[in-house]
Amino acid sequence: MNRRRTAQFLVGCGCLLLLAAALLHLIEAYPKVSMALAASNLNAVLQGAMRAVFFMIGWTWIVIGIVTLLAAFTETKLRKPIVLFCGFALLAETPVWVRLMGWFMGNEMLVVAGALIFCGGLLFRPISANGGGALRADREPAERVGSAH
Repeated sequence: MNRRRTAQFLVGCGCLLLLAAALLHLIEAYPKVSMALAASNLNAVLQGAMRAVFFMIGWTWIVIGIVTLLAAFTETKLRKPIVLFCGFALLAETPVWVRLMGWFMGNEMLVVAGALIFCGGLLFRPISANGGGALRADREPAERVGSAH
């Protein structure tokens, strides 16, 4: 398996885990949070705001997962920075969640997903232009266009 395929495998696994965490967050946890908010003494505006924030977090993870997958499996000069940024973003928010809520399965899923995505992003080579056309720098030398072998 070459670097590009290894990177895509790691990023793909990280994104699948991230999407699973987002779905778990939205399908399993959102209804429970909604019921707890309804039983609380918060006013209706704050209850709605808390539901909206909870929903937006899950939705944001879905967007990050899809954008990262698109970047990892599409040949673009921005592939590496996009994947690294998305992986880093997940890792950077984890200390905030842990500080606010402690360790639990959702945080652990996010840490592993972020680490897989970030490590996969590190494996991508930058795409460079050479002569009359772009060469795929993340391919093995024998796979490169115009390679003399």
